[in-house]
Amino acid sequence: MSLLFSPLNIKSVTFRNRITISPMCQYSSIDGFATDWHLVHLGSRAVGGAGLVMQEATAVSPEGRISPGDMGIYKDEHVEKLKSITSFIHSQGAVAGIQLAHAGRKASTHIPWEGSGQIAPDTPNGWQTVAPSAIPFTTGWQTPVEMDAIAIQKVIDDYRIAAARAVRAGYQVAEIHAAHGYLIHEFMSPLANHRSDDYGGSFENRIRLLLEITAAVQTVWPYDLPLFVRISATDWAPGGWDADDSVRLAAILKEKGVDLIDCSSGAIVPGVHIPAAPGYQVPFAEKIKKETGMLTGAVGMITSAQQAESILENGQADLIFMAREALRNPYVALNMAHELGEDVAWPKQYLRGKPA
Repeated sequence: MSLLFSPLNIKSVTFRNRITISPMCQYSSIDGFATDWHLVHLGSRAVGGAGLVMQEATAVSPEGRISPGDMGIYKDEHVEKLKSITSFIHSQGAVAGIQLAHAGRKASTHIPWEGSGQIAPDTPNGWQTVAPSAIPFTTGWQTPVEMDAIAIQKVIDDYRIAAARAVRAGYQVAEIHAAHGYLIHEFMSPLANHRSDDYGGSFENRIRLLLEITAAVQTVWPYDLPLFVRISATDWAPGGWDADDSVRLAAILKEKGVDLIDCSSGAIVPGVHIPAAPGYQVPFAEKIKKETGMLTGAVGMITSAQQAESILENGQADLIFMAREALRNPYVALNMAHELGEDVAWPKQYLRGKPA
């Protein structure tokens, strides 16, 4: 059997293969509520054979949404529709995961096909953003409100309450979003965090919010279910967060009971050069895995079965996260199984279409 289609056990959960559908925003919610679009979008990837289907960045508070169209889990009323989504994903043999998120200074943006940039807080569908420091993401964007102790505690509580709702909704994996220039990453990176209190300055202070959110989530998230953290392993910018910081953080998170680091990169500041190429972020997953022993997920321009298989064969990662390729092809896992000669089970409704 190929490594890509070998099962992976993390705590009480068994993933039928190593293919994970990355969290991908759909910008198709109103007031955070999931819709039939999300059921079909996520459900079709489960039908398509993925081992783990991760739901898009799901806001822990209204102000934590990237856009007015973002999914949320900040109301008890959100849970009912989410339960129907997780139930269907699990009925197809996949595992349902949720990414818990707060967009920080990059919140209050336009839905991509309706415009670009940020929506002003005093206009319809806009709101005031918050961040570790009063530094806009880029020219023309809002100056966020610097968070005080009360605001920081609110975010920690929001993550805890959201995680409890995720349990009720039936998710079997939770991922804390600490990447891509959103709130937790903003605290971690010196490029966005200019604080002089216990949440700024030193490495230990800059990771404090992530550790406190992790601890809060763990008070309600079942111990036997996996907990992931997504990070930007480097800011790709001088003076920013880098790969050595990521290794140091991963070692701490491993001690704290986090099960896997999902290794992405960038997006804390605009205008940086990113050497994008097939598998360009895989070395970060490899470095963290080899230097800490932590399970890692590789992401970024992974598009073929053999490419994914090679990453696993070389011991560079434990899960393969697929984003755009899974948008192009909801049945990417079934197709990759065929490419590797694996005889995996197809949905009985689709057996007539199974390649010979």
